[in-house]
Amino acid sequence: MGEYVLELKGITKTFPGVKALDDVYFKLRPGEIHALMGENGAGKSTFIKVITGVHAPDSGGEMLLNGQRVNFKNPTEAKKAGIAAIYQHVTCYPDLSVTENIFMGHEKVAKGSRRILWNEMHAEAQRLLDELGAAFSPRTQMGALSVAEQQIVEIAKALSTDAKIIIMDEPTAALTKNESEELYRIAERLRDNGASIIFISHRFEDMYRLASMVTVFRDSKYIGTWKVDEITNPELIVAMVGREITQLFPKKEAQLGEELLKVEGLGKTGYFADISFNLRRGEILGLTGLVGSGRTEVCEAIFGVQRFDRGGIRYKGQTLQVRNPLEAMEHGIGYLPEDRQKQGLVLQWSIGRNITLPSLGKYAKRGLLHDRREAQAAKSLAEKLGVKAGSIFDLVSSLSGGNQQKVVFAKLLTAELDVLILDEPTKGVDVGAKSAIYEIISELACSGYGIILVSSEMPEIIGMCDRVAVMREGRITATLGRSDITQEAILRAAMVDATETADIG
Repeated sequence: MGEYVLELKGITKTFPGVKALDDVYFKLRPGEIHALMGENGAGKSTFIKVITGVHAPDSGGEMLLNGQRVNFKNPTEAKKAGIAAIYQHVTCYPDLSVTENIFMGHEKVAKGSRRILWNEMHAEAQRLLDELGAAFSPRTQMGALSVAEQQIVEIAKALSTDAKIIIMDEPTAALTKNESEELYRIAERLRDNGASIIFISHRFEDMYRLASMVTVFRDSKYIGTWKVDEITNPELIVAMVGREITQLFPKKEAQLGEELLKVEGLGKTGYFADISFNLRRGEILGLTGLVGSGRTEVCEAIFGVQRFDRGGIRYKGQTLQVRNPLEAMEHGIGYLPEDRQKQGLVLQWSIGRNITLPSLGKYAKRGLLHDRREAQAAKSLAEKLGVKAGSIFDLVSSLSGGNQQKVVFAKLLTAELDVLILDEPTKGVDVGAKSAIYEIISELACSGYGIILVSSEMPEIIGMCDRVAVMREGRITATLGRSDITQEAILRAAMVDATETADIG
């Protein structure tokens, strides 16, 4: 085997009107974990698809596998050559067993017949799961597994095809810290057994924890490759975004006004209890805690997604009762959900129609839409929030994650709202898009919105919030004023007994 198991030299890929990859280079050594980083839209997804045979590169470049030039015509050829990809959003058959998911497309069958060898497949699946340290049975229904467990099945599927090069695309984006640590251990075990891994992530902690090398793409171009221990965070950010981000959290001091929202003793059996806080105009109130602490459930109760059975909500001094999200928005409360693709966008629709969806009545007369007025409003908001797209008539699914998130923000701004609940607003977006979204949040607070910012990222909470309510096991264990918001205080409140509440701000 040569020095590199995979080399890409001068690879370009052009789609109509778009150069998705522009003369990129990449080298992967045997038994290496190599991080690939860049903003959304930098070309990473197209890069994966070229390696896995989904897209054929334009003429002029070359791809070498173990020193031999290859030109995959389809994904099947790439799989046979030992290349597998594991994506952030697991594609599986939820109603089938783990074994069936692992061997889908390459089932073991008896010679001379079409009879499936179930016992052999279950035994092989069990061996693969044992190798990965999984604690569930291969006969388990796939839909009953957590996201982290489903990713383990995807890795087992790759190993079942004798993959020697494994591409992991944002595998930790939807995982808790403990689940991420388990994935790190699996990746290191694969590396130690001779596999080479391309690890794509927006999270610097993933890179520092796992990779020995890092390559950066920007605007579809190759920027450079470095040893991880020889490049600093600021240098990496400049490579990714093309400029220094001197202030990642551009929080402006907003003038606090009237009390907009008051939550009093809110509870829902089995989910949360005795939740009390208030929110003023111009204020950013952080809601944080460990995953599973009940943050999202509280926000969904305020927005009318689910019902609460104790306590109450006052909005602008009046008792508020909402039976569904439409009523919440009519009163002036908006919600940006954690999962933008499943809950925040209609992916088959255009950018413009997604933006105007909450307020289509504004652009209709006698049941007919005024398309020009609607398009003008959508275009104005898209430009205001810096959505990068060829046209507002493009499908929203064609956008990068950061730009999709900006579209969800734009949706909220078409409605007449005073309170915005933002649930993990920067989840799965790159550092450049994060900075832009923080700027938007800060501007919204200064313009008079009251904002509840739900986040698992402590730097985000510390950098953006005026006050923070910390939750554990369905209860608020501390409320911290601006001067008291520190990592130590948040962690202490997130880990104390939920019955020991504190108010120190």
